[in-house]
Amino acid sequence: MAFTRTQIGIAVGAAALLVFGFLGYIWWLNGQGPVLARSPERDPLTGVPASISLNPLRDRSTEHAAAKFLHEMRDGHCNDLLAKWERDYRKDYAHFLCDSEAQHPLLSWQLVDWEDAPPLVILHYRAKRSNGPGKPTDQDLFTVTLENKGEWVVTKYDAMY
Repeated sequence: MAFTRTQIGIAVGAAALLVFGFLGYIWWLNGQGPVLARSPERDPLTGVPASISLNPLRDRSTEHAAAKFLHEMRDGHCNDLLAKWERDYRKDYAHFLCDSEAQHPLLSWQLVDWEDAPPLVILHYRAKRSNGPGKPTDQDLFTVTLENKGEWVVTKYDAMY
């Protein structure tokens, strides 16, 4: 079956429209922030949205820095991570965090909200924690605050135990 010039023109035009539409969508996404949408339903206790839609083109360097910090915390290196915190007002808080993390270690975590407060980024996570051998796991919320000092550095860790 032979195609006419009109059919070929329609096919090329449709393909061009799809390509330009896709490139326009990518261009639009590139100009958006890290969170595209938050659900209107919120947890009544914490105020955290039930779900968020993250931009697939977002800069993930903050998430990588937070993940590195959390993996170190989970692997038991809390005292090494928070040693620099002991030089300022957070000394007692650092000891409290390390003791609490030893009693209730992180098993897994999931990003549930993102706040931009330049120069800070506050990442909210939902975590599963161990309560000890033979005890059920808990789910709780914690936040990791990062500051851009040439590279993203964790400056605060808040958790409810």
